[in-house]
Amino acid sequence: MPATFEPIASTTLGANTASITLTSIPQTFTDLVLIASARSDRNSANDILRLGFNNDTNASNYSLTFLASNSGAGTAYSSRYIRGDYYGPIFPGITSALNTADSFGLVSVSINNYSNTTTNKTYLNRGSYLTDLGASVGLWNNTAAISSIVISAAFGNLVSGSTFSLYGIRAGA
Repeated sequence: MPATFEPIASTTLGANTASITLTSIPQTFTDLVLIASARSDRNSANDILRLGFNNDTNASNYSLTFLASNSGAGTAYSSRYIRGDYYGPIFPGITSALNTADSFGLVSVSINNYSNTTTNKTYLNRGSYLTDLGASVGLWNNTAAISSIVISAAFGNLVSGSTFSLYGIRAGA
């Protein structure tokens, strides 16, 4: 088991932006972990954070299954399968302009075997915002090693103050 995450990239947005791109990801780790505290300027509802690997924005190459609950509404969702709606969706998502100004969605995404070139890539997410929390597993149907990640919101722009940190994990000894 590795003792620490090794920082690869980190950014805090100083202005609203449609997306950010993390490039030149070294292929020297076994797994990646992306930690985000994000918010969208969408005005109608909460938003969905999404990832694109190696500039692949073809939604049919990504799929997602998730479990989530909303304690405020007293509802639970289970095993919903999303494919083709958004590329690389992350659920439960992030807060929007409709929420309190200082509220951000917290997301942790583990991207397993990202440098392996013989298997499709899976990513595991845990996240929460306001009264929603959940976990999801996603699949990028591609065997290419991941060398860049585009992060965006599905329906709005990422807002100033959102933070994104990417870490590498080496195989344990």
